[in-house]
Amino acid sequence: MNLSEYANLDAVDLARLVAKGDVRPAELAALTLEAADAVNPAVNAVVEQWAPEEADLATATSTNGPLAGVPFLIKDLAIQMAGRRCELGSRLAQGLVAADDSLLMRHYRRAGLVTVGRTTTPEMAFSTETESVQQGTTRNPWNLTLSAGGSSGGSGAAVAAGIVPIAHATDAAGSIRIPAAYNGLFGLKPTRGRTSNGPALDEVFGGLGVQLGLSRSVRDSAALMDAVQGYSPGDPYYTPPPAEGFLSQVGRDPGRLRIGLMLHPWNGAQTAAPIAQAARDVAAHLQSLGHRVEEVAPVLGVSWEAFVHANAQIWCATLVRWIDGLAAATGRPIAASTLEPSTLANYRYGQEARAVDFAAAFEVRNTVSRAVGAWFDDIDVLMTPTLPEMPGALGTYSEGAERMSGLDWTARVFRHTPFTPPANVAGTPAMSVPLCVDPDTGLPIGIQFMGDFAREDRLLRLAGQLEQTMPWASRRPAVWAGAA
Repeated sequence: MNLSEYANLDAVDLARLVAKGDVRPAELAALTLEAADAVNPAVNAVVEQWAPEEADLATATSTNGPLAGVPFLIKDLAIQMAGRRCELGSRLAQGLVAADDSLLMRHYRRAGLVTVGRTTTPEMAFSTETESVQQGTTRNPWNLTLSAGGSSGGSGAAVAAGIVPIAHATDAAGSIRIPAAYNGLFGLKPTRGRTSNGPALDEVFGGLGVQLGLSRSVRDSAALMDAVQGYSPGDPYYTPPPAEGFLSQVGRDPGRLRIGLMLHPWNGAQTAAPIAQAARDVAAHLQSLGHRVEEVAPVLGVSWEAFVHANAQIWCATLVRWIDGLAAATGRPIAASTLEPSTLANYRYGQEARAVDFAAAFEVRNTVSRAVGAWFDDIDVLMTPTLPEMPGALGTYSEGAERMSGLDWTARVFRHTPFTPPANVAGTPAMSVPLCVDPDTGLPIGIQFMGDFAREDRLLRLAGQLEQTMPWASRRPAVWAGAA
């Protein structure tokens, strides 16, 4: 197999070739090195990669997992791989090595994935762009002057550029869906409790954070969720598995769905004209498929300011424990020499949070969760743009961070991605689907679909239908390993 052939296949196809003996896992792992050599200097998506003899090939050859032999990358955050560094994109954690696998890492191994390296992340994942002092700037393979999104921007750029077909990603306010939209990928945020964050992590930002991956095809994300979903003893949440697998949903008729269309976000901003038009075009297409689409104005149950404030309390207070633990583990000071200005601001804001404020934030979470749940009394799916604006120029996102409080920074993050966080607060599944292209720039535009609690099956059926009728598989970014 040559590099072009490798880069043009998704994970399910590669696993089938491995299962038939047409290609060996070691050969695929070697191709990821070749791909990274070709494109990573331009995009800076992979912070560390291992040669085939150092990769986790033993797992791939000892399992019949559904993705056995497929090369895989893990984000440098929230997941631990025994003997490998986990630095959270931070100088404070630089050189820190995990002693054991996290539960999710064990599931990835059991699926037969061959983990070949780590991808970049903004420091502590507290940004919707992937730029850090410790790891540098990750660039969008469609246009190297633009952001690849965040916080899973390294995974997004690596998959979009053809280094691997699928990569680990996390999502606490949109960090799977944002890079999916910017990089022309499929990104599914699972229901709270669908995958485990344990054992070292509990709820992750009060239950807002979940983990799965980014892919170029719907079926790859479905197969990945089949492989890793499930309860582990001690998990704070449990979402029952479906009667049938998630992969089996892709390609099934979704039926005639009631789809609510929301064009402009809850913060009162206006969605950019080309993105709003893209959403309208998709709505018209959905109607042609027989679905009922109506514009709606769903409420959050609280003001936007109260929503942001509650998230800031949860996020920043959680960061205090992370940062204190990292400083204790590395012996480094909590200072400007180890943390970026925004992270320091978030840390200080979190230190000031009182227990009563944290409890009040969970009351907001409850109010929003109840409001979101009520949406699905009248509709089956809520459709929005994934993001209200096209990717921004690199180097501008953090301007003025040294003068911000943690609340200010959280407000900036949420202003950048106002459509995505309600699904995290409510714990509901949501996906970004790369259905459109900006006619002026050629950049991909993602459309978000949010479903009722535990209804990934419905979302995957709809995504599969759209993948067939509005296909995106042939689109390639300017930086593409398959062209090398």
